[in-house]
Amino acid sequence: MRNNLDRQLSAVRNLGILAHVDAGKTTVTERILYATGTTHKRGEVHDGTTVTDFDPQERDRGITIFAAAVSCEWAGHRINLIDTPGHVDFADEVERSLRVLDGAVAVFDAVAGVEPQSESVWRQADRHGVPRIAFVNKMDRVGADLDTAVASIRDRLHPVPLVVHLPIGAEDGFTGVVDLLRMRALTWSDDGGAAVEGDVPEDLLAEALRRRRLLEEAVAERHPAALEEFCDRETLSAGTLAAALRDLTRTGDGVVVLCGSAYRNRGVEPLLDAVVAYLPSPLDVPPVRGVSGGEERTADPSAPFAALAFKVAATATGRLTCLRVYSGTIEKGDAVWDSGAGRTERIGRILRVQADRHAGLERAVAGDIVAVVGLKSARAGSTLSAPDAPVVLEPPGVAEPVVSVAVEARTGSDTDRLAVALARLAEEDPSLVVRTDPETGQTVLSGMGELHLEVAVEKIRRSLGLDVQVGRPRVTYRETVGRGVSGVVFRHVKQDGGAGQFAHVVLDIEPLGADEAGEGAGAGFVFRSTVVGGRVPHEYVRAVEAGCRDALAEGPLGGPQVTGLRVTLTDGATHVKDSSETAFRTAGRLGLREALRACAMVLLEPVVEVAVTVPEDAVGGVLGDLAARRGRVTDSAVRGGSAVVTATVPLAELFGYATRLRSRTQGRGTFSARPTGYAPSPTPTPATTR
Repeated sequence: MRNNLDRQLSAVRNLGILAHVDAGKTTVTERILYATGTTHKRGEVHDGTTVTDFDPQERDRGITIFAAAVSCEWAGHRINLIDTPGHVDFADEVERSLRVLDGAVAVFDAVAGVEPQSESVWRQADRHGVPRIAFVNKMDRVGADLDTAVASIRDRLHPVPLVVHLPIGAEDGFTGVVDLLRMRALTWSDDGGAAVEGDVPEDLLAEALRRRRLLEEAVAERHPAALEEFCDRETLSAGTLAAALRDLTRTGDGVVVLCGSAYRNRGVEPLLDAVVAYLPSPLDVPPVRGVSGGEERTADPSAPFAALAFKVAATATGRLTCLRVYSGTIEKGDAVWDSGAGRTERIGRILRVQADRHAGLERAVAGDIVAVVGLKSARAGSTLSAPDAPVVLEPPGVAEPVVSVAVEARTGSDTDRLAVALARLAEEDPSLVVRTDPETGQTVLSGMGELHLEVAVEKIRRSLGLDVQVGRPRVTYRETVGRGVSGVVFRHVKQDGGAGQFAHVVLDIEPLGADEAGEGAGAGFVFRSTVVGGRVPHEYVRAVEAGCRDALAEGPLGGPQVTGLRVTLTDGATHVKDSSETAFRTAGRLGLREALRACAMVLLEPVVEVAVTVPEDAVGGVLGDLAARRGRVTDSAVRGGSAVVTATVPLAELFGYATRLRSRTQGRGTFSARPTGYAPSPTPTPATTR
């Protein structure tokens, strides 16, 4: 029985499709569904007929906005696949998906190579330890070059690329690949049929043998068993090479690279074979650990149930919660413990997800990715477990919002409906934050970028028919210490009958160094105490630190949060009766506020790295426009006949940039951006933060 369960789990692959915008993720997903027989017609992004881009906004804009899960079968294996967004504004969707995946396919444009968001999602996968294989797509485009794309992967992402394909033909003449493991040619016709296997073309045989040799040497350098065989026979068998590639992929010591053209249906079957051969099953990944106590849960259907909710969606048929089941088995009607809400809930239905279509299941077992209906309180990041064996798994990280807009209903009668809609949005997407400005009374919606907020507001308008007014986006500023002060004395004395409050503290404030601050100017806060002789007891030192952290919520320049400083408690005094933790916390808060007013403060603004792709004849105008937006150009290159300009630009200067860029380049220019931290702002007081 146990062996049968292990065989079933070993035939499961949970993977994501990762890439930059327009690298072809959704088309790759669509062709996988077609090749596996899940769909019988190839959908196209430009026609709005793809399975995973089912939301009306995705079809209108031609980009993936929401991570969508689908399931298919290939060579006796079940593949649970998540098509993730490629736009930086929706990076949080990628983060939540990677948290529950065992492997990934990174898709790269054969002309552009590694693009800014390709790099971002690759780093996200690194953080989660997700093994990857690479698929160089669009080999049929003008300027496509596999070697150049592989070089950019090596130089910018720093993996060891293990190329297993040699293209047959170039650009529009790309017809197939040489499989370097089996030394066989795979070609496809224009009718989109299955691959035809044959001998390696004579004119490519010498080059194929040379590349096979390079692949063997690269693998032997990194795999002990392969090295032993290579030393004995001076070559590697296909079986040894495949086993070594699987091991190197799963340990992250190498990345298998394939190529093809998903749009023309070329290279999809070898990609599926590589997914089955090299990416891990649920049995191959380490057990998950609980955040408290370190309890491990293995992929065992007979173990206590444990699952992580990674996506919540409101549908016409009810609230849908997507789960990755890590251990145990769940059936319809079972009760589960929601650790986030601290309550027991009951599973109404279990569904196999096919984007916006679903098929009912009787049960879900360890290793499955499914959706359930009936949970009322579960949020993205909630752990669901057996009531008699509770566990809390580490939730996905949530990025801090950087752009805000004020939203309000045009009519007072719609105010309550808008509040409900915003609460539902924040429930479905944890990277959206809704709050009320205590000074203006405005409802403020914060997110990861201008497009992120635009999509959220449009969703309210379309789903509920609400007429919503939106103010200009506002960015989140920070304050930091430019020049500190020493020996700031603060005495907190309060006596109003009965026991009083007394706390005496002496503080030094200084900016953090670059090695302590981490990414971006002014990141972080460090507190330390140099008090000796017990003049301030240890529990009061902790209270002073807590008070200092309270004071960081608002800075003296204009109210933004303060960061990037070190506070040192150098001396203090107590009263035998009137001192308490409350008194010292108050002294820490008020003392630091007073000290900050004496410091030279610096306003920080969020900055982003922008990659602008334009025709070469438009570079001059683009550079001038970036300079006018206080941009600092860091790199420029020519790729496939287009110029790519990379610059660091304040986020506040990018509002409306897409429209401006299109007008300067007759609609031919595109750009992408990713947050890089904070930098000093020339603005003395941030009017947009209040």
